[in-house]
Amino acid sequence: MKKDLFQNIEFDELDRAILRELQNNARITNANLARKIHLSQPAVHNRIKKLEKRGVIKRYSAELDSEIIGYDLICFLQIRTDGTPQHLRCIRDTIVPLSQVQECHHLTGEYDILLKLVLRTRQELEAFINEYISPLNGIQQLQTNIVLSEFKNSNDTPLD
Repeated sequence: MKKDLFQNIEFDELDRAILRELQNNARITNANLARKIHLSQPAVHNRIKKLEKRGVIKRYSAELDSEIIGYDLICFLQIRTDGTPQHLRCIRDTIVPLSQVQECHHLTGEYDILLKLVLRTRQELEAFINEYISPLNGIQQLQTNIVLSEFKNSNDTPLD
């Protein structure tokens, strides 16, 4: 349903320019944004409000350096389930609220769920699996991939 809604949204180049700038720096003032894209401040404000109302802009947030604040372990946990809808819902409802989970995706292919976790240590990873994942019904297999280094990390959506 979201996709159909999105396909009906028309963007002009000014909307794209606003969205590019906001993806780069969500704290930019409307005045500075207006100067950058050569539009009046009230027009920028109105366009941003419309983009928010239409759900294009979901939220504003600060991107933290997890390593600096002590979360040095990033890993991806792949989960294969028995595929039953009630087990998938239970797993989703258990996992999504956990603060260690940065991303949770339902997949096609060999595994059903992919989690991106941010943790402090290997011991926290082990505790996470033992406390939250292992007790869940319907889990058939886990695969954990620990990130050694990060080449790119971006939440920017292409606007072309």
